[in-house]
Amino acid sequence: MMLRFTLTLLFILCSLHLALAQSLYITGKITHANTTKPVQKAEVLLVNSGTVYTSDASGNYSIEVSRPGTYTLTAYTEGLSSVTKQVTVENGTAVLSFELKPMEGQLREVNVTSKREATFGITRLNSVEGTAIYEAKKSEVVVLSDITANKAVNNSRQVFAKVAGLNIWESDGAGLQLGIGGRGLSPNRTSNFNTRQNGYDISADALGYPESYYTPPTEALDRIEVVRGAASLQYGTQFGGMLNFVMKEGPEDKPFELTTRQTTGSWGLFNSFNSVGGSKGKFHYYGFYQYKRGDGWRENSGFDAHTAFSSIHYKPNQKLEIGFDYTFMDYLAQQPGGLTDSEFEQDARQSKRDRNWFKVKWNLMALTLDYRLSERTKLNVRNFGLLAQRDALGFMGKINRPDDLTMPRTLLQDKFRNIGNETRLIHRYDLGNSFSTLLVGTRYYRGFTDQKQGDGSLAADADFRFYSDNGGPNTSSYDYLSRNIAVFAENIFNITPKLSITPGVRYEWINTNADGSYRHVERNNAGTIIYDQIIPEDRSSSRNIFLMGLGMSYKPGEQMEVYGNFSQNYRAINFNDMRIINPNQVVDQDMQDESGYSSDLGFRGNISGVLNYDASLFHIAYKDRITTIGRANENNVIERIRTNAGDSYHNGIETFAEADLLKLYYGADHPTSLSAFSNITYVHTIYNSPLSTVDGNVVEMAPSLIAKAGLSFKRNNFKLAYQYAYTSSQYTDADNSIEEPTAVVGKIPAYWVMDLSGSYTYKRFTLESGINNLTDNRYFTRRATGYPGPGIIPSDARNYYVTLQFKL
Repeated sequence: MMLRFTLTLLFILCSLHLALAQSLYITGKITHANTTKPVQKAEVLLVNSGTVYTSDASGNYSIEVSRPGTYTLTAYTEGLSSVTKQVTVENGTAVLSFELKPMEGQLREVNVTSKREATFGITRLNSVEGTAIYEAKKSEVVVLSDITANKAVNNSRQVFAKVAGLNIWESDGAGLQLGIGGRGLSPNRTSNFNTRQNGYDISADALGYPESYYTPPTEALDRIEVVRGAASLQYGTQFGGMLNFVMKEGPEDKPFELTTRQTTGSWGLFNSFNSVGGSKGKFHYYGFYQYKRGDGWRENSGFDAHTAFSSIHYKPNQKLEIGFDYTFMDYLAQQPGGLTDSEFEQDARQSKRDRNWFKVKWNLMALTLDYRLSERTKLNVRNFGLLAQRDALGFMGKINRPDDLTMPRTLLQDKFRNIGNETRLIHRYDLGNSFSTLLVGTRYYRGFTDQKQGDGSLAADADFRFYSDNGGPNTSSYDYLSRNIAVFAENIFNITPKLSITPGVRYEWINTNADGSYRHVERNNAGTIIYDQIIPEDRSSSRNIFLMGLGMSYKPGEQMEVYGNFSQNYRAINFNDMRIINPNQVVDQDMQDESGYSSDLGFRGNISGVLNYDASLFHIAYKDRITTIGRANENNVIERIRTNAGDSYHNGIETFAEADLLKLYYGADHPTSLSAFSNITYVHTIYNSPLSTVDGNVVEMAPSLIAKAGLSFKRNNFKLAYQYAYTSSQYTDADNSIEEPTAVVGKIPAYWVMDLSGSYTYKRFTLESGINNLTDNRYFTRRATGYPGPGIIPSDARNYYVTLQFKL
C-alpha cells in the first residue's frame, strides 16, 4: 500500500508539473559595443536560478523558462564589461540582447548578488556554490527565517521536518546535542554525517571520534545545508553525507543591528539570545551570546548552558576577503538515566539515577581566505582548530539494578586538540561549444585525543575528579592520534545546455594510533576478583583509500531536473571501537574499517511560491558494518559485543512535495499563503552476514516508514504552522532483539507527534509561541548502552514556549 501511495504521488507531481509548464523562452544576441560583431562563448547568468548559459558562434543564446514572470540576466566575458538587464516573459519568446563594452582600467569581477530563493523554508543547493560543486547530488537547504518552530531548544523535529528520510533522536529536550541519521544509519550524535559550521569541521575528531557534542543555536543560523552520500568525494569518508550549519551575517547596509530574544517555557526553561552585527567600511561582523537553563521534564535532568560566537571579515578589495570565527560553548547537564520497558510503561517521567552528570566545553576557531584570481577562478582556504573537553560522570551499571551508593561513579574524560586545513580551487573553462567547471582541493587534518577512564567520587554532585588510589584514571588511559591527508577533484562537463556529467575522485591517507593502557579484571562465579592487571597497549594503522564517483543531471526546463549519482564510501573505526570499558558492552579488538557505496536517482523541481517537489530512489551497500550483537561468553552469559557483523543493504524511496493551495488556485500574487507539505520515506534494509543470528535481519535504527505532513498559514506578519510526524517501529541491534531486562537493546515502538507554532511581528517586535507534542504522547526514540542511559531514554511530554524578540 505504501508503494502504491508513493507511485501515485509521483504521478500526480509529474502531471502537475506538465500541466503548469509552458514553452517559454528568453533569447537574444550578445555583441561587441564598438565593433557590433557577435561575441561567442559569452556567459549569460540567469540570476533567478544561478544557472549559466553560453552564447554560440553567432553570439546567440536561448534559455527555456517554466513560467511567466520577470527575470534578471547578466552577460559577461573576459575583457569586456558585464551588463545586467531584466526582461518580462508573458508568453512565447522574449528577446533580450546585450552590447558589451571594453573594460576601462583594471579588470574587475562580476559580482551578482541575489537572495537565496526558498520555497516554504526549504530549497536546494545550486550546481556551484562558492568553491563547491553540488551538480547531480541530493541536497536540501533549510532556510531558518522561513521556519516557524521552537528555535530556543533547537527542536530538530520541526527544523528538519522537510528534509526527507531523517531519523531523529529526541533524547535531549534542551537541544544541546543533535542526533540525526538517515537511510538506516544511526542518529548517534550525527556521527554518520560530516558535520560542519560555515564549511569547517566541528565534531570531536573527524576521523577517530566523529560525534558532535556542540550544536549551533538555531536562532543564530541563516540556513542548514544537507548533502547525501555523494558528498563523500568532497567532504571525506562517510556514508551519511555532509551537514553544514551556516551562521547569520551582519547586515551590509548599516553599521549596527541588535537582536534580542527572550524565551520562557515548560519546566523552568529560560533562554536568552542576543546578537549584534553590521558593516563598516571594509569590515563586517556578527556575534551572539546565548544563555539557556531549565529543569527538564524528568527528575534529575536540569541543564545550564552558555554559547557564544564572533565573526569578523575584512575585504580590502573586490578580490580578497579574510575572515576569523571563534565559537565557545560550556554546558553542564544532569542525566536522569534510562528505564526498563516496564518502568517506562509505569511512569516515563521517573528517574533512577541522581548521580549522573555530563559536562562539555568547546573552543572552535577558524581563519578563512577567499581570493578571486579571475572572473573564472576562485580560491578558498579554511584553517580550523578545536580545543575541547567532554566529561561524563555516573553509575553505568545495568538499569534493572539500583544505583549502588557504595560504588564509586565512573568518570570518562576526553580532551580534544585538533587542527586542519582545507584548500579549494574552482575554475570555469571553455570546452567545445559550452563551458565546464573544475574543482580541485586538498585537506590536512591532525587530531589528538587524550581519553581517560576511572573511578569518580561516591557523592552525587558534579565533581569531575578522579578518586582512585593514585589520584588518576585507574581503568584506562589512552592517547589517540589521527592524521589525514586528502586530495580530491570533481568536474562538471556540460555535454549540452541541458545535460551534464560530473565525475569525481578522492585519495585519502589515514593514520590512527592508540598508545596507553587498560585495566583487565577477571572474577570467578562467586564474583571474587582472581585477576587484576594493568595492560599496556600500542596500536597503529595506516591505510590508503581511493574513492570514485559519477553524477548525471538532465534539465528539460529551468525548473525541473532529473539527477543521478554513484559514490564510493569509507568509514574508519573510531576511538571507542579501539578501547573503552563499559559494563553493558564489550569491544572486539579485531574490528575492521567499513566500506561500500551509495547511489541516488530522482527528479526535482521548484515553481517558486507555488510548488516544490523532490522524489528519489537510493541504494546503499555497507560492507563490514560495525554494530552490536549478543554473544555467549565462557560462563554462558549473553554479553553485548561491538564488532563487524557483516554487510548491509539499504534501498528506499524519499518523496517530498509542498504546494501553496491558495496560490495554485488564485495565482502566485495572492497575498495569503496556505501551504501543505508531505514528506514520506520508505526504507527496506537487510543484513548479509556469516553470523546465523544476524543474517537476513533488518538493519538497526532503520524504521521502514518515516512520514511527516503539515500545514502553514501566512498572512502579512502572521504565521501559523502545524506538523504531524510518524516513525514506524525499529530495532536497536543487529540481532533484532524485542526486549531484554537491561533495556539497552530491544524494539523501539512506532510513535507519532504533533506540533503547533505561530508568530506575529509588529514593527520591531516579534512574538512567537507554540506547543510541542500537542497530544501529550508517551514515546521514546533511543535505547542507550552508556551515557545518558543505560536503557530507554523517554522523550519529552507536552510543553509550551513563548518568545519575545526585539530588533533594533
